[in-house]
Amino acid sequence: MQLGIVGLPNVGKSTLFNSLTKGGAESANYPFCTIDPNIGIVPVPDERLKLLGDMYHSKKVTPAVIEFVDIAGLVKGASKGEGLGNQFLGNIREVDAIVHVVRCFEDENVVHVDGSIDPLRDIETINLELIFSDLEVLERRMVKVSKAARMEKSYAKELALLEKLKDHLESGKPAKTMETADEDELALLREYNLLTYKPVIYAANVTEDDLGDDGASNAMVAQVRGLAEEEHSEVFVICAQIEQEIAELDEEEKVMFLEDLGLTRSGLEKLIQASYSLLGLMSFLTAGEDETRAWTIRTGTKAPQAAGKIHSDFERGFIKAEVVNYKDLLEQGSLAAAREKGLVGMEGKDYIVRDGDVILFRFNV
Repeated sequence: MQLGIVGLPNVGKSTLFNSLTKGGAESANYPFCTIDPNIGIVPVPDERLKLLGDMYHSKKVTPAVIEFVDIAGLVKGASKGEGLGNQFLGNIREVDAIVHVVRCFEDENVVHVDGSIDPLRDIETINLELIFSDLEVLERRMVKVSKAARMEKSYAKELALLEKLKDHLESGKPAKTMETADEDELALLREYNLLTYKPVIYAANVTEDDLGDDGASNAMVAQVRGLAEEEHSEVFVICAQIEQEIAELDEEEKVMFLEDLGLTRSGLEKLIQASYSLLGLMSFLTAGEDETRAWTIRTGTKAPQAAGKIHSDFERGFIKAEVVNYKDLLEQGSLAAAREKGLVGMEGKDYIVRDGDVILFRFNV
């Protein structure tokens, strides 16, 4: 899974990236200090892996990972070359979801590119740049489809969709809010890979004082939550500066630090939960002496396709999946003991994998 972190300059975007990835992206109190997209790979925290790894005395424990891409601060006119231009919009096009960092705090020592703090205005600025970039993509596609439609009538339906989508974007609305008539239109919409069709998670960046009640007393956070509800996006509240401090601590110190702040989870854990929820993702597990590992799949994935995440041969030659819930496995202490208690199922091709399943695949190629 790849998440692109976007936002106006000086909203805490690179500070958040640094804290999430310890990637060391330069952070400074002036616009455009991130000149190239910074990329960081982050393991997904999963206590189930450690418990299973300890039980099996695994030589290796491999978590699922998320790739974060820190995109340079966008400004009004970025799609037309303002600021650092639209080269960075291309970097966003490859990600699965967008993490939009929004400043929800006042600090006279940290300049704002527009001179004042207004989260809804800031969100609109970024969204308009994404819309303008999508319109350029659509216009190029319309030229091709218009020519093809003159030769072959089957392209007429796509041309009609493109015209409808263009009108929708020009009204200032993101592509994901446009209703589609049928599955064919939906498939085409996905194929265009539009920026405004991607799922969005808003990171409301607040001061330490607003962390305790998860931003409930912050009027600016309430505005962001209201907008997110309208567009079916996710929101999580974070203090990028605090996250940077947490990133420097070991696991034991981190737990104590969070307790002192009255928190149970770090911002990274909140972001991962929000992204898994938004994208409909979950993890199944494989465990043994050689390796215990988490595999990320979409909710609703069937056993053969889950096997294909490990290796294409597993899917091609799928026979059965031996499945046990990780809690049952840990309680029984071994797969053999879980089998004796009837807690292990032999599942076929139609089995829908569940979060926390520990699976041993049987296959033949």
